[in-house]
Amino acid sequence: MSIQKVQNNKAWFMVMPVLILVAISAIIPLMTVVNYSVQDTFGNNEFFWVGTEWFQEILSSERFHNALLRTLLFSGLILAIEIPLGILIALAMPKRGWGVSVCLVLMALPLLIPWNVVGTIWQVFGRVDIGLLGHGLASLGIDYNYTQNNLDAWLTLILMDVWHWTSLVVLLCYSGLVSIPEVYYQAARIDGASRWAVFRFIQLPKIKRVLLIAVLLRFMDSFMIYTEPFVVTGGGPGNITTFLSIDLVQMAVGQFDLGPAAAMSLIYFLIILLVCWIFYTVMTSYDNDEQTNGGGHNNGDLGE
Repeated sequence: MSIQKVQNNKAWFMVMPVLILVAISAIIPLMTVVNYSVQDTFGNNEFFWVGTEWFQEILSSERFHNALLRTLLFSGLILAIEIPLGILIALAMPKRGWGVSVCLVLMALPLLIPWNVVGTIWQVFGRVDIGLLGHGLASLGIDYNYTQNNLDAWLTLILMDVWHWTSLVVLLCYSGLVSIPEVYYQAARIDGASRWAVFRFIQLPKIKRVLLIAVLLRFMDSFMIYTEPFVVTGGGPGNITTFLSIDLVQMAVGQFDLGPAAAMSLIYFLIILLVCWIFYTVMTSYDNDEQTNGGGHNNGDLGE
């Protein structure tokens, strides 16, 4: 005798508030941006169709290309510094005892500071007259001025981002490291494995997933960074730190070019979406490879 399962879809009504919230906060504004990106207006709430004209203008614009290159360069430098540094700090943190709580609290503190406050802190910190960093470098005879020197402006923004966000990489890597069973380390000690061999064959494979998440989050945050550089340098000196986000706001708010700004924001969004899809593909393929290979590496070469 077969038992027929009764389908009850009333539970979907519990999801309705979330769907309504997402529609109001995300979908409707996105559709508004799409509407502006294919139309133009001369005021009086009158619009006319321009098709892909704004997209062609943005994609062929040297201003957009320069801002995109600056943003990609900044993201690349941030990843090249923060990912290795975060791994090293996570490896150096204690795994037990009172030092664990102290380290975790210290690592979490920079993440609790709002973005605009971080920009204000480093704006004052880097000033030559009253800032600890700027005045200290000036007393050593080093010519430092982030408001006038291009290299100083870039170094200040990179140092600020490293100070603010490396903790995120540290915490993610540390969570992966503490989840590794102790038997792996015991087997490595029996085999006489070196510190590098332990990291290469045990620790790195086990934290690959959280490491990919850290890379994805840091790329997205650094690629979409706006508040901190806007507060510290305002996009200057000149346009040397004018990233895509700052250029977009200048176009939309400063120049009130809503059509090109909407087209740029959609291109911006699609770039982020493409990168997220690439990372998702990499993560899923890595999971499939792990399942195919039996979920681990052969530890027979640990002693090498």
